Amino acid sequence: MAAVDIKNLDVVFGKNPARALELMDAGLSRQEIIDRTGDVVGVQNASLSVKQGEICVLMGLSGSGKSSLLRAVNGLNPVSRGTLEVQDGERMVDLAQCDALTLRHLRSTRISMVFQKFALMPWLDVVDNVAFGLEMQNVGKKERRRRAMEKLEMVGLAEWHDKLPHELSGGMQQRVGLARAFAMDSDILLMDEPFSALDPLIRTQLQDELIELQERLNKTILFVSHDLDEALKIGSHIAIMESAKIIQHGKPEEIVLNPSTAYVEDFVAHTNPLNVLRGRSLMTAITALDVTGDNLQLNKHENCHVRIEGGKPVAASRANAPLNLLDWQEGQPIEQVSENNLVITSPDVSMRAAIELRYRSGLPVLLCEGGQLVGMLSDRDFYHALLGKHFTQETTSDAA
Repeated sequence: MAAVDIKNLDVVFGKNPARALELMDAGLSRQEIIDRTGDVVGVQNASLSVKQGEICVLMGLSGSGKSSLLRAVNGLNPVSRGTLEVQDGERMVDLAQCDALTLRHLRSTRISMVFQKFALMPWLDVVDNVAFGLEMQNVGKKERRRRAMEKLEMVGLAEWHDKLPHELSGGMQQRVGLARAFAMDSDILLMDEPFSALDPLIRTQLQDELIELQERLNKTILFVSHDLDEALKIGSHIAIMESAKIIQHGKPEEIVLNPSTAYVEDFVAHTNPLNVLRGRSLMTAITALDVTGDNLQLNKHENCHVRIEGGKPVAASRANAPLNLLDWQEGQPIEQVSENNLVITSPDVSMRAAIELRYRSGLPVLLCEGGQLVGMLSDRDFYHALLGKHFTQETTSDAA
């Protein structure tokens, strides 16, 4: 079920949004509408569905509309046209139609926001900053302090609970902001470039911590960023915006491998594929390999074969010498892989891990799913990903 469902959403800032919408429908550009009316199109005809437990990153350059769209999700930016539904228990509430009481309910119980500039109150100590939203909900002092301390422990700041914000570093202040959002126990978190003002090392650390926290808490997160590497690292889906429009939405691998426009292609041109791509996207399918009886040819130059029984690899050889089949999954020590191990792993293996498996074994990497061999990763597959990244993979029988 979608936690946030946006359909044909328009957000216009100005005195005469109805006129701006008319000009938009007539095909005028964003700049032409500004010139004629003085109104600014913040979001134009956006459709986006964010599932429960998903991290969706809104990505784009400054002025692309990503923050305007994010702020519409909690009613900070009013909807000019279209629908923006937020899950509230068993029902979906349309922010374009809801009254002030319902909006207040959503903000206090369903949606929390983490700001770029921390937004901590300088006169309150850390624990009271974290507990502030709970105080607004009339939660008792003892209970809100307990919940605040629990979240401070979660972000590693429990021992700093009695400090004032100015006594903390920027990264620590941002952790307080995260703890405050988590203390509200809202199912939906809105994060507006929360790490962009931080030093690179602190930023990377907080990204890792957010991923770890998400694995435990399973929130629905809309995260605004202008940094593609950040988006690819933390996002389960990415929506790229240009001139107030969503121009591509998909999984990180889809964005990198198949950019839909020249604008997106420019965005992904310098992406490090090691941080994004998975074996499934890179592999040569077994249907592209030469078959002799029950044997698949993995590398004709080295006379490397694997025997298949019932769709599963059971034996392998190179130059008529037997090879060891080794099952390996991410999280296991990679040091156990050595030369002459023909590694079998999941199609979801990361490109970084797959390259090291290839390096350590000196052999292609086999990919199995549901007990069935589905593909292989060879040097050629890695070269395609490293050099081309977005490509239509050709298949040949001499992949090495």
